[in-house]
Amino acid sequence: MESLPVEPDIKEISTLIRLIEQLRGENGCPWDRKQTPRTLAVYLIEEVYELVDAIESKSPEDVCEELGDVLFQILFIAHLYQKAGHFDIQDVARRNTAKMIRRHPHVFGHETASTSEEVRQRWHTIKMTEKSHIENAGLLDSVPSGLPALIRAYRISEHAARAGFDWKTISGVMEKVEEEWAEFKSEVDKIPQIGLQPDSADREKLSMEFGDVLFTLVNVARFAKLHPETSLADSTRKFEKRFKHMEQTLTQNGQQIDAVSYADLNNLWEKAKQAKG
Repeated sequence: MESLPVEPDIKEISTLIRLIEQLRGENGCPWDRKQTPRTLAVYLIEEVYELVDAIESKSPEDVCEELGDVLFQILFIAHLYQKAGHFDIQDVARRNTAKMIRRHPHVFGHETASTSEEVRQRWHTIKMTEKSHIENAGLLDSVPSGLPALIRAYRISEHAARAGFDWKTISGVMEKVEEEWAEFKSEVDKIPQIGLQPDSADREKLSMEFGDVLFTLVNVARFAKLHPETSLADSTRKFEKRFKHMEQTLTQNGQQIDAVSYADLNNLWEKAKQAKG
């Protein structure tokens, strides 16, 4: 087995840990002293989203800063568990190192893997033999319930596909999309008139049918080797850029967007598409 290189301690991380200890100390910050792992979890999620935004912006400087904020939250949470007598950051690193070595037998062992798909399949197989997953009641239980809905749908469909419950081709999934879309349209047609809110029972049925459309589209993305979260984020950013271009054009002309006709907005939208791509 190939051994891992041993690097010297990183002084900056040790300094950051001491800073956290000082913030939590007797003469530290009142806000930091009252934090718990549960309260910090919210901030960690926010910082991760800010990191994702920085990565999408393609600014190494912003990524460096946001990585630091994520690292701070991780070290802070580890510090709280250490003070409670559970584990410290070294235990976290040690356990993760062991896990990564165990899940990469083609690098640290004697097995081979020539494609990324082989690696993914082996990773899943190893993961399912580990203690935390043997105790789960079912195949899908390893997918966290707290994930954003689009990401969770992708993971759930991935797990089901690994068990053999899947379409054979992408065209089959796309046919299912058409079927689900027809069912959704059928529910929309039941609404008495445009603009009238359906009652709670109708709204629930409508929501479920729309959810079926989205879930099936997630599977289309999976077959196309796309991640739906990334695709939707990119599309949303594209829309945002074009819309802001429209606003800027109107502002330069001394106009308010809500006072412009729909036809004029469409014309501006086409110009924004040409300008922003």
